[in-house]
Amino acid sequence: MGQDRLDQFDRAILEIVAVEGRISLAELARRVGLTKSPVQARLRRLEESGVIRGYRALVDPIRMGRDHVAFVEVKLSDTREKALAAFNAGILAVPSIEQCHMIAGDFDYLLKVRTASMAEYRAVLAETISALPHVAHTSTYVAMQAVKEEGLTAT
Repeated sequence: MGQDRLDQFDRAILEIVAVEGRISLAELARRVGLTKSPVQARLRRLEESGVIRGYRALVDPIRMGRDHVAFVEVKLSDTREKALAAFNAGILAVPSIEQCHMIAGDFDYLLKVRTASMAEYRAVLAETISALPHVAHTSTYVAMQAVKEEGLTAT
């Protein structure tokens, strides 16, 4: 189901559940201006089609003691498909890597790494990230403050 196949009610439902995933069906129906049955059917369709990928709790990483954030540029020595697949597989096994994006530019990947401290980050960089397949060079940028951090929205 593509974006072009979402009507105003689907978009309204998505905007609300993206922020309030635990909203009751009755309240969601009231807020989008439909009855419960069509809202439930729309939710099921959005879930089955993969537009809604799931529901989860948003845990505050700072309250969990993981307030050190670093962004890491990674340059690979080999960017053929096999090398990219090996690097990607390695990234998936590293819990402290919160996000990984392949980039078109002067480097190949941008990582968001969240740890408890600079010392923990240095260990992750030295022992894990730098040891991933085909890593030739990394550059680290430490975040001083998160001005805006949120999940994906339906807009």
